[in-house]
Amino acid sequence: MKNLNYYIQQTICINMIKIGGISNSSVLQIGSAGIIKPASFLYNTGGFKEPAPAIMQPQTTTITPAVPFQS
Repeated sequence: MKNLNYYIQQTICINMIKIGGISNSSVLQIGSAGIIKPASFLYNTGGFKEPAPAIMQPQTTTITPAVPFQS
């Protein structure tokens, strides 16, 4: 079987990107790639022996834009 080589030239312009969450073994791909081999490794490098503390609930605040909109 003959190997197929693709040569792709891309121009990617991202004005804004919002990522809701990334977890272990997540892959965020923008554009083309050859082969992506996902791998997940979990290490206890800190030597922790207890569960992590509970997450504090964020306080709700009103967000105003940093740059005011024109009317």
